[in-house]
Amino acid sequence: METVGSDVIHGYHAHINFDLEVRDTAVALREEIGKQFDVILGRVWDKPIGPHLKSMFQVAFGPNEFSKFVPWLMVNHQGLAIFIHPETGDEVADHRDNAMWINEKLGVDLSALD
Repeated sequence: METVGSDVIHGYHAHINFDLEVRDTAVALREEIGKQFDVILGRVWDKPIGPHLKSMFQVAFGPNEFSKFVPWLMVNHQGLAIFIHPETGDEVADHRDNAMWINEKLGVDLSALD
């Protein structure tokens, strides 16, 4: 099995997905993330955007933040589906092969990446 060096991953994106009925929960989670972690918060989308199948917001973070942020999300997801993928330069592989889900696995529309 070939080993890939950690320098291949330039950063990560976490996409916090939500239904509009729980938008306030998602926004509160976004605010808490911004207070606790060294991340870049994306805007809140009230409709599906790109390959994502639900409303969501993105959190961009570096490799050094992964070991603090992702475990926190595992226990503080507030019942929301969270999609996390690396940024390696290969969007399709990052979303299809190299991603992980917390809570519910929703899937993504890979055709939006072509």
